[in-house]
Amino acid sequence: MIRVSSVIKAVRKSLVAGAFFASSAALAQQVTSASGGVLRALDKTSGQTVDIEIRSGELRNLGSLQIVMNDCRYPAGNPSGNAYAALEISERGREGVLFSGWMIASAPALSALEHQRYDVWVIRCTT
Repeated sequence: MIRVSSVIKAVRKSLVAGAFFASSAALAQQVTSASGGVLRALDKTSGQTVDIEIRSGELRNLGSLQIVMNDCRYPAGNPSGNAYAALEISERGREGVLFSGWMIASAPALSALEHQRYDVWVIRCTT
């Protein structure tokens, strides 16, 4: 039996990919890879937020989460422009990856981490 959450995740990934490629094709915008980026995390239990500066390829811990940023890209010539980052997020003591894909700063809900305690989203790339 297929779980509804699996179907929702698959549909969401398809929508994100379609929206991303459609918008980038329409804009035909050049992008630049940055040396890292800034993520914002919300601890839903305490209500506190924290900004995490992370370099590409670096692993950072947030509570039980392990976050790796594989790439952060932004519009060429506009480092403060709309960033998008390739992230892998896993949890210590739990097998597998919780999130693997691109998060887009201007549309964090399109491709989001689903976790009972933490929300994580991209703020900007760093140069």
